[in-house]
Amino acid sequence: MPVTALHHFTIRCTPDELPSLADFYTRVMRLQVGARPEIPAPGAWLYAEGQPIVHLFAHLPKPDAAMQPVTGHVDHISFRSRGLNEMREHLGMLGVPFAEAPIPGWAIHQLFLHDPRGLKIEMTFWLDHEEGSAP
Repeated sequence: MPVTALHHFTIRCTPDELPSLADFYTRVMRLQVGARPEIPAPGAWLYAEGQPIVHLFAHLPKPDAAMQPVTGHVDHISFRSRGLNEMREHLGMLGVPFAEAPIPGWAIHQLFLHDPRGLKIEMTFWLDHEEGSAP
């Protein structure tokens, strides 16, 4: 089975909301700010026991037309996954559109797709756990 666990969820916010959200999740929920790849928008990755489980993503207040349907404050959910090549083939056979997003400098490769209601789904593949998967 390609999905092995819920990996993280991302909260979309404005840049002005970022400090209060980061404060809540670190002070109240006791998560810790940790490493985050270089992403062209402000944000934070908040960790519990070494796992980034809450991502804060401060986009521009008005999303551009290229963005997919807005799903409230939840930008997407991510599933830790295995079998990158198999999943690519599976989605292709089903005719499900997806986008690929390798993370520069990290051994992570992501596939993005949308559920029937428009919720963005991320499948996170750790390349050092993949057998024979080319990014």
